[in-house]
Order: sequence, then C-alpha cells, then structure tokens
Amino acid sequence: MKHFPIFVAVEGRRIVLSGGGEAALAKLRLLLKTEAHVTVFAPEPAPEIVQWAAAGRLRLQQRAMQPGDALCAVLFYAADEDTAEDARTSAIARADGALVNIVDNLEDSQFITPAIVDRDPVTVAIGTEGAAPVLARAIKSDLEARLPTTLGPLARLGKAFRKAADVLPMGRRRRDFWADYYFNAGPRAMDQGGEEQVKTTLHAILDQHLNAQERDGHVAFVGAGPGDPDLLTLKARKALDTADVVIHDRLVTPAILELARREAILIDAGKEGFGASMSQDAINALIVEHAATGAQVVRLKGGDPTVFGRLDEEIEAVTAAGIAWHVVPGITAASASVASIGQSLTQRGRNASVRFLTGHDMKGFADHDWSALARPGEVAAIYMGKKSARFIQGRLIMHGADRATPVTVIENASRPDQRILATTLDRLPTDLAEAAITGPALTFLGLAPRAAEAQIVQSQQELA
Repeated sequence: MKHFPIFVAVEGRRIVLSGGGEAALAKLRLLLKTEAHVTVFAPEPAPEIVQWAAAGRLRLQQRAMQPGDALCAVLFYAADEDTAEDARTSAIARADGALVNIVDNLEDSQFITPAIVDRDPVTVAIGTEGAAPVLARAIKSDLEARLPTTLGPLARLGKAFRKAADVLPMGRRRRDFWADYYFNAGPRAMDQGGEEQVKTTLHAILDQHLNAQERDGHVAFVGAGPGDPDLLTLKARKALDTADVVIHDRLVTPAILELARREAILIDAGKEGFGASMSQDAINALIVEHAATGAQVVRLKGGDPTVFGRLDEEIEAVTAAGIAWHVVPGITAASASVASIGQSLTQRGRNASVRFLTGHDMKGFADHDWSALARPGEVAAIYMGKKSARFIQGRLIMHGADRATPVTVIENASRPDQRILATTLDRLPTDLAEAAITGPALTFLGLAPRAAEAQIVQSQQELA
C-alpha cells in the first residue's frame, strides 16, 4: 500500500487550487461539496469559477499564484494544465506547508483524490493508486447503484442521536441497537413517514434495546475453506461480520482473518501434527470461557469443520456448559485440491467411492485398510500426509499396490502460492523431500493431474 487512506478534517480550513480550466473545474465540483474555505488562483478563470466566486462559494484571485499564497492551507491542487506552471505552483505550496496534489501527475503528488461515493455524511473512497482509474469509476458506479439515496439522511439523523444512544453499554448491546436502526427499523421508518418518522423510531427502538435482556453467548463452528477468501460461504461471512471473538487454527489465511470485524478479538489456537500446539482441552476451555461472558464466538477452522477437525469434542464442551451453537460447513481441502488438477473424486468405471484419510492421529501414524486401498482404481484423499508419506508408501506396497500408481500432492490449494506435485507411489517420499513442501498439503492416491493423466495414457498406447 503506497497511499494510506485517511479522511482529512477540512471544515473551516483552507484548500488552495491553482488553475482555471477543465482540470480545475473537475476538482472544484468535488471540493465545493466540503465545508472548507476554497481559494482559487487563475489569471483566466472559466466562467463557472467566476460565478461560484460571485455566489460566495469560493474566493477567486485572478492572478498567478505567488509565494505565501498557500500559507495555512491543508491541501493544495495544482491544476494549471501546464507542466512547468504545475511544478512552480506546487513548489510554492510545499514551501508554504500544504500537502500537494498535481492533477494527472501521480509521481510528484503527496496525496491523491479517490473516486468518491457521496451519501453525506457517509462517504466511500475508492483508490487504485493511479493504476486503474477506469476500475475505480466502475466500482463507484456499482456502489452508487447499491447504496440507497436515503442512506445519507439516515446517517445524519443517527449521528445526531449518538449521545442519546450512549445510555446503552459499550459493546454488543450498542452495536445491536445501531444495526437494528440502519438495517431494519430506520429504512422502514424512512419509507413510511420520512425523517420525522425516523426520529420517533429512534426513541422507540432505544427503549426496546434498553429493556431487552442480555444476549446469551453463542458459538459458531465455521469452515474457513482451503484458504481463498472467495470460497467462503455467505453464512461464514455473516458469522465473521458479527463475531466478538474469533478463535482460529493455523490453516486459516490472513486474508480470511481480515474479513472479521475490526473490533473482534482474534485468538490463534493453531495446532500442528508432531509439533508445538495448544492442547484440545485448552481450546475447549477457551471457547467456553468467551461464550460464557455473552460473546458471539466464531471457532474458525480451515476447510470444513466436520472433516478431521475434532468438532465433536468442542461441541461436547460447549453443550456441557449450556451454550448454544451451530455449524457452518466449509469447502474441504479435498474438493478445492481435486478441482485444481481438473479431476473428480469419483468416476464411472474407475471408482464408485472415495476415502478421506488422515496420515496421522493422536497416537502417531494412522493405520487403515491397506489391502483395500492397494487395489487398482482406488482413490483416497490423505490429509496431513506429508510426514507419513514413507509409512503410507510402505504399507501400500506391502499389500500389493502397484508402484506406478499415480499420486498427486497439492500444497496451499486455492491460494496464490498453490503448488502441484505429480508423482508415483514409488517416488512419493523422494519427490516430496526434493519439492521441500512446507505449506498445508493434501495427497491424492490414485489421481494424476488431467494433463499428466492424458500423457500417461498416450505413452501406454504407444508401448502397446
């Protein structure tokens, strides 16, 4: 991020602009929406600028800018539409202590003006750091269509009511009141009777929330999916939007944690096979401790919480404490991984079933029905199988598996740094070691990437 987004207080402060043509007009149409004192320096101003000055909306100096003209200005715009003059006026403004923007000159500007969606006092700023102004305008257009025109008046009335709402305790009760106002009662009241109805409604819903019982704590066991934020379900997004506490495991990516409310407490309860980790009992106690205070807790697990997530133990702990809960499924790593290699988990004529296995359990390497897995055409998705690769290879070969059985390992499935390793049962441990895979990985027994599979079939046909 090269430009840090902020909202500058300009009420009653100076903004200076040099220029009198089309570039100046474009900036002034935006600046005149503010409550700043705007001063324009232009030897030959456009007629609109002269009219705005005559109406008292800005101060016009019909001359070129000189040293000292930007003193006490918070912002300065160079809109002279002349490179040399822009450089001269911006140098003056910098010397006078103002932040400088040079129209159509990102490199020499100290700040940029974003595309703005105006629902005063609600303002949405959209910036692309100059990379894609067309994209910024498209986003602006989309938001303009989505945000109702009544949002501004609702926000203005809500702002005036803030002191009255301070009788509600900080935290969830106050947030619930404002959520009720902005998303339910407020818009209905505006539709029914305009601003006067909204004012009456504000007092009514404040009384309701003052007299409402405290909400009980609740736990949502939420699947974060394989890592790509776009693969989160709508229900998962909604849970993150309302969470007071998010207790997450190590497989949850930073991009997904960014979607939690800024005020939410984020707790890393990561566990790693054969490595340092928080005990399951400690995690259970942590979930119960926060939910018992009335918090809305999200227990955020990578993939789907019902697949190798020790969900039952956490539900039992929450149930024993008398706390309500629900489960939000997620896309499991097997689904995301198999999609990345263009294959399906089952295929007519090949396999009518697929096994989801774990490479290790609480006691060490996990044991399975190796003779069944060793049969031709079997497909298995092996979670947590990196460190147990040699053990799995040995067991399968011991039970008659073909050493040429295709094996695919997908690291960081669905993420930008995803890697795919196509190998065979014979070379699995060796190729894994050479690939130096460090991220979360899923191993597919009996599946090759579609392109690699086509190559194998062609080679077999040529040999025949």
